[in-house]
Amino acid sequence: MMSNHHGREFLGFVATAPPIFLPETLWMYVASPKVKVENEGRPREAPYGMRKIEAILNEKGFKASIIDPDHLQKHLDSMKILMLSHHDYFGYGPPTSEWWSLTGKEPLNRRSFIKLMSKPEIRVAKRRGVKIIAGGPAAWQWLYEVKKFVEWGIDTVVDGEAEKIIVDLVEKALNNEPLPKYVYVGVDDVPSVDEIPIIRGGSVNGLVEIMRGCPRGCKFCSVTLKPLRFIPLERIVKEIQVNLSAGVKGTILHSEDVLLYFADGVRPRPETVVRLHEEVLKLIGDNGSFAWSHVSLSALKYAEENYGLISKLMHEYILTESRRFIGVEVGIETGSPRLAQEIMRAKSLPYPIEEWPSIVEDAFKIMHENSIIPAATVILGFPGETSDDVVKTIELVDRLKNYRSLIVPMFFVPMGALKKGDWFIREHLKREHVEALLKIYNHSIYWAEDIMNKYYLKSPANLPVRILLKLFMRYARRQISKYIEKIEEYNRQ
Repeated sequence: MMSNHHGREFLGFVATAPPIFLPETLWMYVASPKVKVENEGRPREAPYGMRKIEAILNEKGFKASIIDPDHLQKHLDSMKILMLSHHDYFGYGPPTSEWWSLTGKEPLNRRSFIKLMSKPEIRVAKRRGVKIIAGGPAAWQWLYEVKKFVEWGIDTVVDGEAEKIIVDLVEKALNNEPLPKYVYVGVDDVPSVDEIPIIRGGSVNGLVEIMRGCPRGCKFCSVTLKPLRFIPLERIVKEIQVNLSAGVKGTILHSEDVLLYFADGVRPRPETVVRLHEEVLKLIGDNGSFAWSHVSLSALKYAEENYGLISKLMHEYILTESRRFIGVEVGIETGSPRLAQEIMRAKSLPYPIEEWPSIVEDAFKIMHENSIIPAATVILGFPGETSDDVVKTIELVDRLKNYRSLIVPMFFVPMGALKKGDWFIREHLKREHVEALLKIYNHSIYWAEDIMNKYYLKSPANLPVRILLKLFMRYARRQISKYIEKIEEYNRQ
């Protein structure tokens, strides 16, 4: 996680997979190059959530700093509490769990974290009485790794937004008072907007939060369990200024749906979205990198069809000679209206869920025409999914073949309101699932090569990364062709 992925967020997906075709060191170089550090290992860019915890502790008078894991040994004499965060500690999250299941190889993020926790300096720190508090988006994974919890001497795990409760935990740890083993942050303990601090150091690729929570209530998503809060524009501006001062020359606007910034329910308000972009892009200038973290396909379609908002944003504010496209993550999840009705009935609003495949296609067409490249997720193995549901997803992917995009297939992981469901693993694959995977991989390889040739990592400094990625894509294409031949042979029999 202590990497900016060469300034390209899409490459972070590569970091979730096991190293295939390339040696691990080269794979790490492609996916997660080391970030620049200064002052005894303090990174210039660090994960945004860690920056928030660092800021609230500094604000309350604690001496807290983010340290690159490779420099921990420099702080053994002064360390009192070691705080950990991760998006996927043990590789159980999507899409890591899928790559692990399909290849049978331990994913890099799990391997790297275990390597970190096995370092001598961690053992020395524990012997000296250092408390270890773990949190972040993947805190829930510690419930599946109780042996590691005990073996590594984890004192507390915090599951959820920690700004409001972390000060009390740190004070107890410093005073050697008993700590709860597991803290789940419920709705009553999440911070209000005023309790969320402004970061004090650079975030990875300039990521800045504009809202928390999501109004759509998809059953598979834990974000919908959080209340909706909008971050005032003046706070967003301050955080971008912090990033610029740290030497981070770009911004990623982060939200579960950037277009719903101060929205009217699920209907975008063009005036608030335009003002946000005016202020942000004025700060970073024509040469700064820019992206959205997430948008919903229904909000994007609605915004363009009713206000011409997408074309206005792209052609009047975002696109420049140096910014020829932007990337964003979107959720397709399924091509089946029946299944969508069961698991994400509000995802299509303000349109009816029965129109979900057409909503997806219309939104992809809008993005393609306006130089927006989506990284889209599709989830296989939902509880209650039928073969016909998977066929509907295959048909939808076929409809998207003319639109520049990456589609990332993921196996269902029990989270959110579906956390009691069963994990979807390789042994559960039906013929339709295999066909869906191959259809998706073919789509993504085709467009990945197009994106590489036209837009991606074009500077001479990134030439080695481009070469390695192209070699990997050729390898992937050959492997996909082999799988297709096997399936066709099986079907003939």
